Amino acid sequence: MYLTDIYIYPIKSLGGIRLNESVLEERGLKYDRRWMLVDKNGIFLTQRTLHQMALIQVELMAGGLNVFRKDDPETNILIPFEPKTKKLIPVAVWDDTVIGQLVDNSVSKWFTNQLNIDCDLVVMPESTQRKLNPKYAVNNESVSFADGMPYLLIGQASLDDLNTKLQNPVPMDRFRPNLVFSGGKAFEEDEWDKVKIGKSLFKITKPCARCVMTTIDQKTGIKGKEPLKTLAKYRTVSNKVMFGQNMSLLEGLTIRLGDTVSPQ
Repeated sequence: MYLTDIYIYPIKSLGGIRLNESVLEERGLKYDRRWMLVDKNGIFLTQRTLHQMALIQVELMAGGLNVFRKDDPETNILIPFEPKTKKLIPVAVWDDTVIGQLVDNSVSKWFTNQLNIDCDLVVMPESTQRKLNPKYAVNNESVSFADGMPYLLIGQASLDDLNTKLQNPVPMDRFRPNLVFSGGKAFEEDEWDKVKIGKSLFKITKPCARCVMTTIDQKTGIKGKEPLKTLAKYRTVSNKVMFGQNMSLLEGLTIRLGDTVSPQ
């Protein structure tokens, strides 16, 4: 088994970026979900309610993030890695309220115009510690603005198995993984406790419960019923539909495509 895809999603709920290699950090892959859009109450925004967020793509540049519309790439804005303001505000991600740093008023205005909702872009400062649920933490880890865990792993065989049951196969981007591996059997990752990828070691913490976001076409922003409807028929555990495995980093600095993947 070997690593075939590495993805980061720098701004939560916007388009992801495929990488050839990445730096591993406690909170997740470098740049992954370090930025987040929030409404004027500081509540996080996602595709679950704003399907049009799927139409905004992020590109990693030398000096920051280039953000543009998939249907009109010239409608874009460059966001420097360093925020232009010093303003800190409380922001909410699910049950967690942490401190985010406002990036720039002009950036907020751009997103407000694109999404037709009054919003701000915040970045997670290093001083913000969003601790994992102790039930799943290994070393009292912090996590980014991700839904809950630093890393998400999915086997390509698991998606292939699902697609044999669908009238219209779906791509992996519906599930927004960080790491995808090839080889092995469908849902083999469900059985693992730890996994070594290249020279790095990860702890499998819990299955990933899926939501309506998997039903949004990432190219069009249009919501349907699949693949959640079909997944629910054979991947439901305790009223939750499971697909993929969440992980924490135990040791390691980098990963790259082609790294061997071996359960420990």
